[in-house]
Amino acid sequence: MRTGRPVAKIELSSEVAEILEGYTRRRKTAQALALRARIVLGCAAGLSNKAVAAREGVTAQTAGKWRRRFVERGLDGLVDEPRPGAPRTIDDAKVENVIVQTLESRPPAATHWSTRSMARHSGISTSSVGRIWRAFGLQPHRVETFKLSTDPLFVDKVRDIVGLYLNPPDRGLVLCVDEKSQIQTLDRTQPLLPMQPGQAERRSHDYRRHGTTSLFAALDIATGRVIGHCYQRHRAVEFRKFLAQVEQAVPAGLDIHVVLDNYATHKAPPVKAWLVRHPRYHLHFTPTSASWLNQVERWFALLADKQIKRGVHRSVDQLKADIAAFIQDHNDHPKPFIWTKTADAILETIARYCSQTLAIHAASS
Repeated sequence: MRTGRPVAKIELSSEVAEILEGYTRRRKTAQALALRARIVLGCAAGLSNKAVAAREGVTAQTAGKWRRRFVERGLDGLVDEPRPGAPRTIDDAKVENVIVQTLESRPPAATHWSTRSMARHSGISTSSVGRIWRAFGLQPHRVETFKLSTDPLFVDKVRDIVGLYLNPPDRGLVLCVDEKSQIQTLDRTQPLLPMQPGQAERRSHDYRRHGTTSLFAALDIATGRVIGHCYQRHRAVEFRKFLAQVEQAVPAGLDIHVVLDNYATHKAPPVKAWLVRHPRYHLHFTPTSASWLNQVERWFALLADKQIKRGVHRSVDQLKADIAAFIQDHNDHPKPFIWTKTADAILETIARYCSQTLAIHAASS
């Protein structure tokens, strides 16, 4: 026997159902309205509030609320109710129009919208456009770059390297190795003006070069410690010397698994000959254009942010000394990077991204 409050049934006309389906299909529709449309469609299909809530990732109370609102007021019930305070001067249709125009169109003779150009186009104030963009996380002025690997062994290499990170061998050491080449020794042409209350540090935009150095580094993923050494050049000869330095620094009796990229230096005959004489070393190459799989790249970013970018060096020796000091300070308080994403999760993310990119390209062509 059924107990509790009876659930209102929803019957949709073909016209209303088409409108709701349109809300869910439109790629750029406001997500709150799309969610409410999916809830109503699920209820109309005969699902219970609990079933709809589980499918949409909301509470049963939320599903029941939008079922009830739709039964009482139809499509108008899916719009937010008025809130206390001054009455709104920008309705939901205007907000949706700003969002759709921002995402799906471009202004004349420009690559992206600004608050001023969108305000002129939509007939509202620049501050209102700014509030709408902030509410929906839109930042037309920003752009990010990406590069997808075309390595035919991409999947196998991802599984191999991520497997080392998540399940390192019991009697082995995993080292992420790479070189940061051509680090410039830069000296500003004018003295720095130090930071003061209300004033950031200031420096001249131009500089003098005093040579370069190349840093070879190996990051132990278990401890976070770094083995590093600077060389004048970054040839196979220098890489072989660095491997010899690593050999002296790591414990004996362990297999050494080295994660590194496909740079020709790492596969040169002197390096191969050295590896033959040291069979406990096993190389694991990252896919082409996928340096983000190598954890030492993250450590290089720390070095650049904390020492190199804002450093002032008048000689290569001074630069080398500061890099050595940074490595020593890091090793005094090492902290490993924690890798959490599985290979399957990475591959699913990339596959989804590729599908979205193809869909956008197909829609625009």
